[in-house]
Amino acid sequence: MRAIVTGQVGVDKKSYLQGVVDFAGERGEDITLYNVGEMMYAEAPDVNAGQILNLPLARLRSLRRSAMKDVIRDAEGKENVIVNTHATFRWRHGLFAAFDFDQIKEFAPDTLICLLDNIEVVHARLHEDYTSDATLKDLMVWREEEIMATELLAQALNIPKRFYVLSRGRHEDTTETCYRLICKNEMKTVYPSFPMTHVEKLPDVKAVINEFRAKLAKHFIAFDPGDVDEKLLLDAALDAVKAGEDFIDAEAGTFKPGEMLTVPVRQVLDIAKDVDGQIYTRDFQMVRQSDMIVSLVPNLPDGTPGLSSGVERELQHAFDHSREVYVVWHPEKNPSPFITETATKVFRTTEEAMAYFESQGFLMQGNLFGH
Repeated sequence: MRAIVTGQVGVDKKSYLQGVVDFAGERGEDITLYNVGEMMYAEAPDVNAGQILNLPLARLRSLRRSAMKDVIRDAEGKENVIVNTHATFRWRHGLFAAFDFDQIKEFAPDTLICLLDNIEVVHARLHEDYTSDATLKDLMVWREEEIMATELLAQALNIPKRFYVLSRGRHEDTTETCYRLICKNEMKTVYPSFPMTHVEKLPDVKAVINEFRAKLAKHFIAFDPGDVDEKLLLDAALDAVKAGEDFIDAEAGTFKPGEMLTVPVRQVLDIAKDVDGQIYTRDFQMVRQSDMIVSLVPNLPDGTPGLSSGVERELQHAFDHSREVYVVWHPEKNPSPFITETATKVFRTTEEAMAYFESQGFLMQGNLFGH
């Protein structure tokens, strides 16, 4: 598989993708990783670290073309290849492309992946590694541009079904998911759907949801919406406004595990509409890039179904786009026709669902590597 992985500056794709390569190596698979930015620096020894984007666009393009030329030549005949690059840059030059289509076409990728991370973490990484005045708003816009440019590139290459949005993960990284996309792409892809915001303060329900997510992640290529969730950041900022506070603490996630980031409340409020809009767009994209959706409707403490409007919309979106729709329904009260009429099948437990998937051949023996 020949994959191009894009993503804005601050996602730290290099270390993440090296993790994918190492993960593959532990399982006897070889993946060659080309970091285009690193190769460009190697061809420009006069440029200090973190300063390459400040070069004149003509020289920047010349360095990029030279690096990609080397990639195309060296990658010939290799089975599994990852090219770490960008689709766009939003820098002092404004917005500009980060690739040349003729070279991308010559490289002939099979898969395009746009890697994401939570925006406050991207912001922290960017400001640690570069001299930048980029705000959270700037980075939200850049992320949208990066996703769209990567998707358009997939369409131009006539591989729209091999375009994926993938998150690094909030608490646990998703290197195994990326590895599967590249080396085990025969596996079924799934979008786990479950309520998020209104179960945040229900630990027992969250435990049930997390067990459901873990079982799907074990046996499928899972695109989990919980891996990127700035809604938590926005809710914390709104609470801070009521308390008269100017800053909030946010988990540093995979950037600095166990540490906290200090985030300005004003900057979070500035991206409120972006957060909601991007959740809506991104989650629907992940539904469409999946073979099927599996939705868990938990039983809430008062006996009512934990069915959020978001889950309902995701189920309908999957049905409208001809995806297989499966529902795990825990409440004693039977689901409404709005659930049953769009569902391929409804189960009462996750175990029942997994047994069905196994009987259908979804859980191929080859899928169970590494567990």
